[in-house]
Amino acid sequence: MTEQLWAVLAVVLVVLAAGTAALTAGVRRRRPPALPTEQPSVTGADAPVDTLPPDVDDSDVVLEEPPAVVAERPAPVAGRMVRLRERLSRSGTIGRSLLSILSRESLTEEDWEEIEETLLLADVGIGPTTELMDRLRSRVQVLGTKDAASVRDILREELLHLVDPAMDRSLRTAKGVGDDGAPHPATVLVVGVNGTGKTTTVGKLARVLVAEDLEVVLGAADTFRAAAADQLQTWGERVGVTTVRSDREGADPAAVAFDAVQTGRTARADVVLVDTAGRLQNKADLMGELGKIKRVISRQAPVSEVLLVLDATTGQNGLRQAQVFAEVVDVTGIVLTKLDGTAKGGIVVAVQRQLGVPVKLVGLGEGADDLAPFVPEDFVDALLA
Repeated sequence: MTEQLWAVLAVVLVVLAAGTAALTAGVRRRRPPALPTEQPSVTGADAPVDTLPPDVDDSDVVLEEPPAVVAERPAPVAGRMVRLRERLSRSGTIGRSLLSILSRESLTEEDWEEIEETLLLADVGIGPTTELMDRLRSRVQVLGTKDAASVRDILREELLHLVDPAMDRSLRTAKGVGDDGAPHPATVLVVGVNGTGKTTTVGKLARVLVAEDLEVVLGAADTFRAAAADQLQTWGERVGVTTVRSDREGADPAAVAFDAVQTGRTARADVVLVDTAGRLQNKADLMGELGKIKRVISRQAPVSEVLLVLDATTGQNGLRQAQVFAEVVDVTGIVLTKLDGTAKGGIVVAVQRQLGVPVKLVGLGEGADDLAPFVPEDFVDALLA
């Protein structure tokens, strides 16, 4: 009798244990997701670094880790301008024309007018052209030489003077330290009008930085073009770089930029590159949004660089665009795309004079590694090749 009682009790205990486990699992399956803890809206210097302004929605921002594949190794940065000099020399019409005129037996007033026209057509600008004309007239007349080698040396010196090799063209990619003592990545904001190749430039710039052994995070803050985030993510995947993006077209670009910098801080990355949507310089609301993106990013870390991407073929129109962007976001450097194959190499001089900021990078082709740091000496030598 006692053995039967113990057997019944054992069966009852097994049934109770199984029922409890099933009930617990069911509760786990049915448990609703935890609601986020509501944080007070804090603005100004006292705002915590992980607090977004109330007008920024980051509910649909996602982080896209690169797939587990062997990443490409970008070409070394050193020597890119030398390797690409042949392409750059396609824009050497200005140099060849000037050398041809200056080497004539005697220079008439018509010859000097032809020199001036050549410089203006190359988009050097009126001010720099007048300066160069005065200096060339003086030196050629004083030296009284028509020797091609001597004339080339004079022209090289004067063109190099205009391009201004003394300008600081280094990219500010050094990490900083926040008020809380924690390190933060250098943050680079890339801006420009539609069609200048901003997203491609960001992807190529990521390759430049990876080639220098820097850890990079990409922020796809161009949320108005559905293909922009996909394009940038593809660039990142090729070199093993994380991309922060939104899958919803029209999402808040400031939220994407904010989360990209936050991701960079968490990952202890060296640089965060933020791509922005192309915008017309005469659209006040879009330009205002660009200022908002910069302000929101600054909650995480100071913006180290604002790079303005300009199409070298747009000439003087590009200068007007540059001026408006500089007023909104304090441009620190210029990236000139499509510099190969154009006779308007003088835009380098004009845009630097207009903004007082240096050309830091140039695009010289459609290849993945056809973005190079701008070297004034190599540029002038290519013009005169």
